[in-house]
Amino acid sequence: MVARSGHKEPPGQGLTPTSYLVLGLVGHLEQATSYDLKRAVAETIGGFWSVPHSQLYAEPTRLVGLGLLVEDQETGGRRRRTYRRTTPGRLALDRWLAATTDEGTELRDEALLKLYFGGQGEGAVAAFAAHAAEVHRQRLASYEALVADPPPRVDLHQLSILALAARYEAEAVAFWDAVKADPDLAR
Repeated sequence: MVARSGHKEPPGQGLTPTSYLVLGLVGHLEQATSYDLKRAVAETIGGFWSVPHSQLYAEPTRLVGLGLLVEDQETGGRRRRTYRRTTPGRLALDRWLAATTDEGTELRDEALLKLYFGGQGEGAVAAFAAHAAEVHRQRLASYEALVADPPPRVDLHQLSILALAARYEAEAVAFWDAVKADPDLAR
């Protein structure tokens, strides 16, 4: 293994929500490869905070350059890179957690966008509403399973977010079932 770290700009500068997501997940997992990050996102927060997989491979390298993560790379085989959070990385995450935000919730759901324009279509609303209800039903089942049997090292804060996500999905199922039953409901 070869360890590498650097520090080119003060922690917190130029960091994005994806930066903090990576810092938080690496800290939560104690050490992680980019594949571990991708899997953790898919199993927990991916339903309410999407991040392109490519960023989960690129961002850790950038954070190593900023001194917020340290990287251990295998010298042979797959040359897998494992990341650990540094003290400056923990402090950057602490500052971010302590900062308030005025940003509202963003619902980015293509079915909602379709429903917004559904009055212009010819009978398509019931079909995509039925599909949207099923998608949300599957997500609901996934979140309920996570809440009932949390992954290792899930703390109460993370569990409460997963429970909130389950409540949202339950409401979305009810909404889309109602739209499916009466496609003119949205008018």
